[in-house]
Amino acid sequence: MADPPPESRPLMRGIWLVLGLIATAAGLIGAVLPLLPTTPFLILAAACFARSSPRLEARILNDPRFGPLVREWRARGAIPPKAKLLAVGGMTGGYTVFLLATKPSLPLSLMVAALMALVAAWLLSRPS
Repeated sequence: MADPPPESRPLMRGIWLVLGLIATAAGLIGAVLPLLPTTPFLILAAACFARSSPRLEARILNDPRFGPLVREWRARGAIPPKAKLLAVGGMTGGYTVFLLATKPSLPLSLMVAALMALVAAWLLSRPS
């Protein structure tokens, strides 16, 4: 006899629920803090709630502000152009703050710049 899928076990459902709540909290914090993203955390929360709480998943998917973004991501891996612009702008601002606040060594600053450039390139390559 096969084991039930992980999301049907009570312990795993509880773990998924807690992870979804944590991701939702991070997304809500990101809604008020300019450099912390909101939508990626809500996409993660919706994925966690899909395995633990269909009611909470539906709340995210039906939210008038963030629901369309999460649904588009699920359907096509799409990110709206405005969100791309804000994300790349946020990364640029974050990198500037990183440089000014920490005055890192050249190798560290180049490594962080390269990582952010890779993330920005991936982000910009997503469908709109």
